Amino acid sequence: MSDAASNYLENKLLDHTLRYSTAPYTGAGTVYCALFSGTAATVLTALESGTSSTSGSGNWGFYEITSASAYARQAITFGNAASSGAISNTATVTFPVATSDYTNTAASGSTVTCLAIMDASTAGNVLFFGQITVSKQVSSGDQFTISSGNLTVQLA
Repeated sequence: MSDAASNYLENKLLDHTLRYSTAPYTGAGTVYCALFSGTAATVLTALESGTSSTSGSGNWGFYEITSASAYARQAITFGNAASSGAISNTATVTFPVATSDYTNTAASGSTVTCLAIMDASTAGNVLFFGQITVSKQVSSGDQFTISSGNLTVQLA
């Protein structure tokens, strides 16, 4: 996955580092992995914006897989300390078996092209996001998984 920090997180980290006494940032106790379908460039632009509305192409909520197929964001664990500016998941992330083909409000198909690390199980804020290396179509009966160590977040 190529990755980037959202505008939201970039601002929080800058404030936390350079203005801690007036703007400390407390991270989420649990972070979640969210899946998105659509043309990767379009989805990435929406994820960068940080706007969660489910209506309109400029909003990441428009591209997130809907719960109609039994999809739900899954908690993701980064149990080891970051090293060389990177950190990887330390446990396999297993999404529920799809009860129907994945879809989203944008009706952009069942192929997962991007993912994001979020600070909440629903709604919330995008922290990091990126295009997955190999897009994956998720049809009824399929299950999307991310093996331990296969999702790396790196600061440039």
